[in-house]
Amino acid sequence: MSIKYAVLGLLHYQDMYGYRIKDHIEKNFGFMWTVNFGQIYSSLKALAQDGLITLKDVLPSEKGAPHKKVYSITEKGRKDFGNWLRSSPEKQLLLRDPFILRFIFFGFGDEAEALSLVEEQIGLYENLLSRRNRNLSRWKNQGPFVVMAAELGVGFNEMHLQWLYRVRDYLTDKKQGPIRKRKVRPLDSGGRLLKRTGEKQKIAEKRSIDLSAGGVK
Repeated sequence: MSIKYAVLGLLHYQDMYGYRIKDHIEKNFGFMWTVNFGQIYSSLKALAQDGLITLKDVLPSEKGAPHKKVYSITEKGRKDFGNWLRSSPEKQLLLRDPFILRFIFFGFGDEAEALSLVEEQIGLYENLLSRRNRNLSRWKNQGPFVVMAAELGVGFNEMHLQWLYRVRDYLTDKKQGPIRKRKVRPLDSGGRLLKRTGEKQKIAEKRSIDLSAGGVK
């Protein structure tokens, strides 16, 4: 997804300053891709030079931090954004998560450390899911498409968590030793599980009948 059009899209809702745009993208579009403040700053500068946005106001910041530059979208910016909105997506959605790259090579590292990293990821995604669920009601005021995009984010988050739980279970079982295979309970002639009471006797009786009939050697 292009940062340029993410910025133009957000400015359709209201005027914003750079850090607010970055914060919004990270909190609500995080399942698509991540950005740093340097990318936001350079994009805002380029958009302003192209006349797609304009510097509307400069607000003082707290504790001596740099002033907040508030940007607004121009009519030219709305037209450019409209053209992009009607065009086909550039490419398919890709999952970009630096943890996945490490995960692929866990086999060359220490499994206890791998488990610690997985636990860290689980805590991160559980907090993120909680926040996304809380925000769902707030997005209802922004229209059905925003709501459905937010629901997609929740769905991705839940799916990723389920995968992380599986990884944790695997590493935990491996740490505790070999997994014992469960005993397969025998079935009766109708394909139903035999009751535990007198189970051995019933199996012996059935085997005796099969032997007398020549069914088992």
